[in-house]
Amino acid sequence: MFNLFKSNPQEKLQKAYEDKLAQALQAQRNGDIRGYSAFQEEAEAIYAKLEALNKAP
Repeated sequence: MFNLFKSNPQEKLQKAYEDKLAQALQAQRNGDIRGYSAFQEEAEAIYAKLEALNKAP
Protein backbone atom coordinates (compact mmCIF):
# COMPACT_ATOMS: atom_id res chain seq x y z
CA MET A 1 0.00 0.00 0.00
CA PHE A 2 2.79 2.41 0.82
CA ASN A 3 4.63 1.63 -2.40
CA LEU A 4 2.15 3.93 -4.06
CA PHE A 5 3.99 6.98 -2.72
CA LYS A 6 7.54 5.79 -3.37
CA SER A 7 9.32 7.23 -6.36
CA ASN A 8 10.36 4.92 -9.14
CA PRO A 9 13.96 5.60 -10.26
CA GLN A 10 13.30 3.92 -13.61
CA GLU A 11 10.51 6.38 -14.42
CA LYS A 12 12.71 9.32 -13.44
CA LEU A 13 15.53 8.11 -15.67
CA GLN A 14 13.13 7.51 -18.56
CA LYS A 15 11.75 11.04 -18.21
CA ALA A 16 15.26 12.53 -18.03
CA TYR A 17 16.28 10.52 -21.11
CA GLU A 18 13.31 11.75 -23.11
CA ASP A 19 13.93 15.34 -22.01
CA LYS A 20 17.58 15.19 -23.12
CA LEU A 21 16.55 13.79 -26.50
CA ALA A 22 14.04 16.61 -26.91
CA GLN A 23 16.70 19.17 -26.02
CA ALA A 24 19.08 17.57 -28.51
CA LEU A 25 16.43 17.74 -31.22
CA GLN A 26 15.83 21.44 -30.53
CA ALA A 27 19.55 22.17 -30.61
CA GLN A 28 19.87 20.34 -33.92
CA ARG A 29 16.96 22.26 -35.41
CA ASN A 30 18.53 25.53 -34.30
CA GLY A 31 21.80 24.61 -36.00
CA ASP A 32 23.75 24.13 -32.77
CA ILE A 33 25.63 20.96 -33.62
CA ARG A 34 27.93 21.16 -30.58
CA GLY A 35 24.94 21.54 -28.29
CA TYR A 36 23.23 18.66 -30.05
CA SER A 37 26.20 16.39 -29.52
CA ALA A 38 26.48 17.39 -25.85
CA PHE A 39 22.80 16.66 -25.21
CA GLN A 40 23.06 13.40 -27.15
CA GLU A 41 26.06 12.32 -25.07
CA GLU A 42 24.17 13.08 -21.84
CA ALA A 43 21.17 11.14 -23.14
CA GLU A 44 23.39 8.12 -23.89
CA ALA A 45 24.79 8.22 -20.35
CA ILE A 46 21.27 8.28 -18.91
CA TYR A 47 20.27 5.42 -21.21
CA ALA A 48 23.22 3.35 -19.98
CA LYS A 49 22.05 3.89 -16.39
CA LEU A 50 18.53 2.93 -17.40
CA GLU A 51 19.73 -0.26 -19.07
CA ALA A 52 21.82 -1.17 -16.02
CA LEU A 53 18.77 -0.67 -13.83
CA ASN A 54 16.66 -2.88 -16.11
CA LYS A 55 19.23 -5.70 -16.04
CA ALA A 56 19.45 -5.71 -12.23
CA PRO A 57 17.14 -8.31 -10.66
